[in-house]
Amino acid sequence: MTNASIGMPDVDGELSETLVRRLALVEERLRDSVTNADTLADTASRHLVNAGGKRLRPMLVLLTAELGEASRPEVIDAAVVVELTHLATLYHDDVMDSAPLRRGAPAAHEVWGNSVAILTGDLLFARASRTVAGLGPEAVRLQAETFERLCLGQLHETVGPSRGEDPVQHYLRVLSDKTASLLATSARFGAKFAGCRPEVVETVAGYGEKLGVAFQLADDVIDLTSDGVLTGKTPGTDLRERVPTMPVLLLRSRIAAAGVAASREDVELLGLLDGDLASDADLERAVGALRTHAVVEETRAQAIAWARAAVAELEPLPDGPVRAALVSFADALVDRTA
Repeated sequence: MTNASIGMPDVDGELSETLVRRLALVEERLRDSVTNADTLADTASRHLVNAGGKRLRPMLVLLTAELGEASRPEVIDAAVVVELTHLATLYHDDVMDSAPLRRGAPAAHEVWGNSVAILTGDLLFARASRTVAGLGPEAVRLQAETFERLCLGQLHETVGPSRGEDPVQHYLRVLSDKTASLLATSARFGAKFAGCRPEVVETVAGYGEKLGVAFQLADDVIDLTSDGVLTGKTPGTDLRERVPTMPVLLLRSRIAAAGVAASREDVELLGLLDGDLASDADLERAVGALRTHAVVEETRAQAIAWARAAVAELEPLPDGPVRAALVSFADALVDRTA
């Protein structure tokens, strides 16, 4: 699998053709869903849709739906819902993180300001809610629970761990809510609306939950090791905005455990990270110093472990092209460079 096609698992030809065709239908529906008669709302809502993206969440809906009756129209609606929800969170996240770029384009708040960006995110949440309402009360409840977890994840990331709480474990809980919850719902929606048995729905939801943590840990590595041209984001933005990531948390944990015996290099690196990273030169120096540290490989190892745990959740599923594609999907998410 290439980085450009990260959303398409490595599967047999027939399944691949089916997924490509159905993903194109989702893309068409997605663009229709963000259309608005108001010019500003229309332009702002289309901003991130037009910038592209991996479409991982709708792909996961379509893939798990292949375990049942994938041609049901509700499956496409569910795929549109999860991507609209994801896009809405990006508008909000970029404001909170002061991220200048998203998917290689200026973040919405850089173009229209914070208020318009936040309201555009709210508008996309509204469009997602309108679509999910057509899927029935159970779908509305699941969407609401997911939205609640998304908010809690952002809230807990913002306020940080409580006194005495392990920062690493706190961060993993943040990832579970902020990222994994929507991937779990994507997997659940696909199987559910394809008419799969409840035990199959729960199996793929467990897979999606663990996959989400693996995905975000891999992102923490990519933020430090990849070219911003490939990722569409400025490397080290999280460092500049003091957003916790696993490599920095592991560095802090390593220094705390060593106490006075902590290496001079580690202490100096943490001092650099805790300093003023407002200038691009200082940020580049901090990214370069952290990039070669062992904590990055430790984070990569954690991502791989979570991906393997996700694959283990698939054990009850029968062998076949869909299960193989889900395994490939997990492998690709941690092997990617963008």
